[in-house]
Amino acid sequence: MYLEHFGLKETPFRLTPDTDFFCNYASHQEALNVLLIALSSGEGFIKITGEVGTGKTLICRKLLNTLGEQYVTLYIPNPYLFPTGLLMAIAEELGLEVDRYDGMYLLFKRITRKLIDLKREGKNVVLCLDEVQAIPDSSLECVRLLTNLETEKQKLLQVVMFGQPEFDQRLSRHMYRHLKQRITFSYYLAPLNRYCVDAYVNHRLHAAGYTEKKLFSYGAIRLLHRSTRGIPRLVNVLAHKAMMASYGQGQRTIKRRHVRQAIQDTESIQPFAQRPKFRLAYGSFIALLVVVSAAVGSYYALHHMKASAADHIVAQAQ
Repeated sequence: MYLEHFGLKETPFRLTPDTDFFCNYASHQEALNVLLIALSSGEGFIKITGEVGTGKTLICRKLLNTLGEQYVTLYIPNPYLFPTGLLMAIAEELGLEVDRYDGMYLLFKRITRKLIDLKREGKNVVLCLDEVQAIPDSSLECVRLLTNLETEKQKLLQVVMFGQPEFDQRLSRHMYRHLKQRITFSYYLAPLNRYCVDAYVNHRLHAAGYTEKKLFSYGAIRLLHRSTRGIPRLVNVLAHKAMMASYGQGQRTIKRRHVRQAIQDTESIQPFAQRPKFRLAYGSFIALLVVVSAAVGSYYALHHMKASAADHIVAQAQ
């Protein structure tokens, strides 16, 4: 591939959530700080939401790697499980042996006993649920009941939920008012602005071993931002393809034309890469309005001149 051509040690724009490429720009670092502060405060429910591809899973992995030895972390990447299955997954993450025939009562009891033992050892247990917008209603209520377990001063289980904006809409329903009241810390992971896209691209390049001058031109970065709307996953897709296009042409820098070629090869990005059509329609409408106004003005001016001439002829005749 292009690694040797650009002097790289590894591929800089992989889609897998590799924490070695974590970029501590404002939005991601703020989200991580919110999580660390909330967990250290002993809060029961914490929520991080963001659009698809904004890096929620990467932040989740970074959090798991950042927490110290006083934490026991449980990670469930796919919470689309009904209560019994979810409790079995949590029990397995806690190191408990489970039987497929164990019912909810027995699973809940064994999990509770394990959480109490860990708290006695001075451990804080953190459950991270990724893609939480997919969790069934009954399972979400099961998680809420687990967070009811507490000592006089501390929760036995803290839950961090990562999900898409649909989860926020779901929580606005009346049936979730009990859960929503318990979410004391939350953060919305916004897309990158143009300057952050520039910093993001350069960070990943240097993390992959790039040491030369700026690889992506100013125009290339602007088009990357506009066409991806600042979504990191889409930036990765286009940046990777643009580098391939540049490499195929024997170039040492990434220009705007290389990004444009990448856009043409990526169907999911093409609709967002085009300038909004309503702007063109609006401009055409304004131009048409100017022409019509000029024509109407000319018509009334000519009509006024004819009327004045007729009045003058009639006055002479009299």
